[in-house]
Amino acid sequence: MPNVAGTRASASDTHVQAPTGAQSKRSRIVSVDALRGFVMLLMLVDHTRELFYYHMQVSDPMALPATPPSLFFTRLTAHLCAPVFVLLTGLAASLYADSRGGDAGGDVGGGRTAASSFLLKRGLFLVALEVTVVNFAWSFDPTPAIVYLQVIWVIGLSMIALAALVHLPRIAVLVLGLAIVLGHNLLDPITFTPDQPGYVAWSMLHDRGFIDLPFGARARTSYPLLPWIGVIALGWSIGPWFARQVDRDVRCRRLMVTGAAALALFAVLRALNGYGEPLPWQAGATPLATIMSILNLTKYPPSADFLLLTLGIGMLFLAAFERTSARLNRVLVVFGSAPLFFYILHLFLLHGVNSLTGAVTGGAIKGLVSVPNVASIWLVAAAAAVPCWFACRWFGRFKRTHTGWWWRYL
Repeated sequence: MPNVAGTRASASDTHVQAPTGAQSKRSRIVSVDALRGFVMLLMLVDHTRELFYYHMQVSDPMALPATPPSLFFTRLTAHLCAPVFVLLTGLAASLYADSRGGDAGGDVGGGRTAASSFLLKRGLFLVALEVTVVNFAWSFDPTPAIVYLQVIWVIGLSMIALAALVHLPRIAVLVLGLAIVLGHNLLDPITFTPDQPGYVAWSMLHDRGFIDLPFGARARTSYPLLPWIGVIALGWSIGPWFARQVDRDVRCRRLMVTGAAALALFAVLRALNGYGEPLPWQAGATPLATIMSILNLTKYPPSADFLLLTLGIGMLFLAAFERTSARLNRVLVVFGSAPLFFYILHLFLLHGVNSLTGAVTGGAIKGLVSVPNVASIWLVAAAAAVPCWFACRWFGRFKRTHTGWWWRYL
């Protein structure tokens, strides 16, 4: 998954200057890249589950009677990925604006204009990438019957939306982001049938659906856009917390208080069992079953409860990575500083290895093979992470020593 650009470092010891050299033009914030790398590894586990546990796919929300706890919690860890990525994309956009001539928060001058231009171009690039390279990586079919519009697509469209929003006062962006994240479930009763004029737009904005394409295929809007505009707006809004003059302890306190507040609001809304999540929780036969029901939240589109839980945890993790050991951060930053490269690489690696194995052994489902248990999913993901780490390290070094404008898009 992509970030906006290399995120600029501050004087804090949780930030590090990129390797020096004639071509090195920016530094990166370690905590941001480390968190991004961490959720990318969780994403790797989830995509391993999808491709190597094909016989037991999960629904959204998950069907608890048919989902054992090990599979449930493996899937649950991946819920962090998209919200944290989109939040960090908004944060990186703010830092990009700052580095291009805005004030401490990128609020004035050429910073906003530069960020808006880059967000627009990068967003269009990601949308095109989703419907071509990413879809092919998932299907290995150059002419698929269904084109899936997933996370890269929605990040691209969120960036395009933010390209317009950055021209508003930051407080207005914050209020809009909160209103969307907390209020979009009020729109749940609104529905359109495929024969109604608003169906296509609503399928893209709020309800998952199939859209007929001119050449006979269909597009599946797996990630409705509207809630993610709210998340990226919140990421832009916290940009000033990472300004050079902000003390690390102050930043950590803000992140921890915000994360704790989000989790507290989640707890209140979920306890009331009304607004915030379309699927009510139910008391189970065991405490574990009850906990699973409470945490079984809707991701497509992400409910208000889903976003409060994942963004709250994400804020706490971001605060934690401000103070994590340098050794751990160095490992994670390799992934987090080359997110789009990693995203494409790991899809081709997982799908390619499984398809090759299936061709040799005779894959039972669509030519693919499935591992026998959930523990094997984690083992396969761990094995895949190793070559991906070395590849990302190579690409990071390559990118720092090459000046072509197109490298900014990878």
